[in-house]
Amino acid sequence: MRVWPGQPHPLGATWNGEGVNFAVFSQGAFAVELCLFDPSGAPTLQVPLTERDARIWHAYLPDVRPGQLYGFRAHGPWDPTRGFRFNPNKLLLDPYAKAINGRVAWSDALFGYVVGHPNDDLSFSDTDSAASLPKCVVVDTAFTWGDDRPPHTPWTRTVIYECHVKGMTARHPDVPPHLRGTYLGMASDPVLDHLLELGVTAVELLPVHHFVSERELVERGLVNYWGYNTIGFFAPDPRYATGAVGQQVTEFKTMVKAMHRVGLEVLLDVVFNHTAEGSHLGPTLSFRGLDNRAYYRLNAEAPRFCWDVTGCGNTLNVPHPRALQLVLDSLRYWVTEMHVDGFRFDLAPALARDPEAFSGISRFFATLQQDPVLSRVKLIAEPWDLGAGGYQLGAFPPGWAEWNSRFRDTVRRYWGGDLTRVPELASRLSGSSDIFQGSDRGPYASINFVACHDGFALRDLTTYEQRRNEANGEENRDGHDDNNSNNWGVEGETQDLEIRRKRLKAIKNMLATVAFAQGVPMLGHGDELGRTQRGNNNAYCQDNELTWLDWELDAEARDLLAFTRLVFKLRASNPVFRRRKYFAGDPITDTGVKDVNWVRHDGEEMTHADWHDDKHGVFGMLIHGGASDEVDERGRPNRGQTLLLWMNAETRARHVVLPEVPEPGHWIEVVNTAEQSVPVARGHELNIAPHSLVLLAHGDGDVDRSGV
Repeated sequence: MRVWPGQPHPLGATWNGEGVNFAVFSQGAFAVELCLFDPSGAPTLQVPLTERDARIWHAYLPDVRPGQLYGFRAHGPWDPTRGFRFNPNKLLLDPYAKAINGRVAWSDALFGYVVGHPNDDLSFSDTDSAASLPKCVVVDTAFTWGDDRPPHTPWTRTVIYECHVKGMTARHPDVPPHLRGTYLGMASDPVLDHLLELGVTAVELLPVHHFVSERELVERGLVNYWGYNTIGFFAPDPRYATGAVGQQVTEFKTMVKAMHRVGLEVLLDVVFNHTAEGSHLGPTLSFRGLDNRAYYRLNAEAPRFCWDVTGCGNTLNVPHPRALQLVLDSLRYWVTEMHVDGFRFDLAPALARDPEAFSGISRFFATLQQDPVLSRVKLIAEPWDLGAGGYQLGAFPPGWAEWNSRFRDTVRRYWGGDLTRVPELASRLSGSSDIFQGSDRGPYASINFVACHDGFALRDLTTYEQRRNEANGEENRDGHDDNNSNNWGVEGETQDLEIRRKRLKAIKNMLATVAFAQGVPMLGHGDELGRTQRGNNNAYCQDNELTWLDWELDAEARDLLAFTRLVFKLRASNPVFRRRKYFAGDPITDTGVKDVNWVRHDGEEMTHADWHDDKHGVFGMLIHGGASDEVDERGRPNRGQTLLLWMNAETRARHVVLPEVPEPGHWIEVVNTAEQSVPVARGHELNIAPHSLVLLAHGDGDVDRSGV
């Protein structure tokens, strides 16, 4: 086979229509080899890369075509005490591989040291690992995008739906069987229709980068279902593909194109804080064998050990120029080549520790802000990691949104009956300015959610107070203890109709709070249908019907689905729910009406004493129609409808007086979680049932409920 010098850029394997250029970074290696394999995985050729520029080893092979399987071997010092872990007996995945074929077949051969040796990782393994490692795939990235255009949905109109590719479609009766659990299943009409009818504008996919199931999970007969264990930052995982080797790239693009066609954005949950290679006792699969000191943050005093703020054994060395380049190149690839619309960053503070403490002006933030591609997409942080000072909610710079855990916890506690949460709930409903305004961001910075993939599903928040994670094989020791859940009298499922009624109402209360709060709402997949994980609040390793969404709906599920569609339809039709700026509490009309007014049970404005009376859990949020700050492309205002949101977390029904509004009209009850949601005209008073939420609209006519 002919071997030409090639070019150091771009990194990875690049097909140019005539041949393939291979380029891989390694600073510490003194030799690198390209290994080619036939379709069965048998080795066919080993090519020394003799060209090296700027620490990048490269070659061009004019006789190689798309579909070729390959990997690398790196020769260099083996000195773990100094952080060097080169071992040419270990086949290595290309960090820039656009596709990876197959899965890790766990064996001791994958470790750079001799497993079980008295010296542990200081020993040296001479066993070849090629048979146990999946292979990289040369791909042709050509795809007919046609007139595909990203929706560019503004933050104020964004509604996020977090879901798992397989879990969303594996049991859907209207998705063709061969497409269930796949990218193409996500792109099927039944799924798209469901999302659109919910009012969703963006789908946030749990990790789809090629990932590895940990050895201990596999040996227990489990898998890493969530996928937070990445090994290929450019490669869509083939678990969710239907086709041949490398087909996952085309099928992922097809899914994105289908979603864009109906106006849905695609956001990816990305895991750049760590990789699947784990601690110093982990396997050698890619980065560790190519350049451990460059790709991982090591203990400064004892570089044999990883510096871990992720709880996963290692932390990617983002301050290093090449590791930072890897992150940026990956993000840019998914935007420009795969057409995704944004990212949610798992354990995001780990990327901005520069050098060790979190910094809002870190190299990571600075480079993203300057990037002409990445600065224009949606960026969402999970604003905590496991290191010292890791909880950084509100500390991210302009342009970033953050998962608001204080919203989650406050809503759970209030609707669980904690009346001391009234003042904080008012802050969460109005956009959490106390958290985000200091960083010069508006309400969009707050991603409002009550349940997500991690923890109890929304239904389980009303069904269990104790986790039930025995199926994970860790004797129920894993998962969160502090769930802020309420089982409403019985632990677990019950046939008691009164308890079931209370639970359904509690779910509706939390869904409506998410829909009607300022900020960006996020739903966890299946919460609109009452999905349960039977009390498992850490189902990361359950790839089965425990986590797959059940589409066979009973009467309660159909009722909940209709309610969810209603509240998000109301959000979409009322711009006062979608402010770009925080409420000021100032008059907006010559009649002295404020943009927002907090109302007590007698219809009067809340006083300082009322806010600190923790024996009362009833309050109203009055938003004037003129409080909308939404404008069209010419700057013309889009006036909303005056709304009154009542919350009652008390155990008794409360009689309330509806406040006077200067404009002509009357109050119409639009949503009542204690009753069927049918518009009802109200006078000047109202009885609010225990543990319930009521939304009223003021005007001469009805409220827009079309499409509900």
